[in-house]
Amino acid sequence: MKPGFILAAVAAASFATPALADGKALYLEKTCIACHGKDAKKPLTPEYPRLAGQNAKYAENQMKDIKSGARANGNTAAMKGVMHLVSDEDMKQIAKYLSEIK
Repeated sequence: MKPGFILAAVAAASFATPALADGKALYLEKTCIACHGKDAKKPLTPEYPRLAGQNAKYAENQMKDIKSGARANGNTAAMKGVMHLVSDEDMKQIAKYLSEIK
């Protein structure tokens, strides 16, 4: 392989994944705060889950299931309305952020 090709591939990869978006910024930007609270510890109502400290894989799977319609129970209708704003990568980053909140 030519050195220029390798540099081009590395440069392209760095632009393709915009610095693995910051989970906290995504949590705030994607309207999660409206129902789950600014710090993910004080939801809008007691019916909504406290997300701070949640297992990352579990949180990611719940978001994916709500977005796909595989989960349609409880209060998922409220989330279903905003999940079109959240990509799979966003979900992964938000879930990671939530899992790291003490």
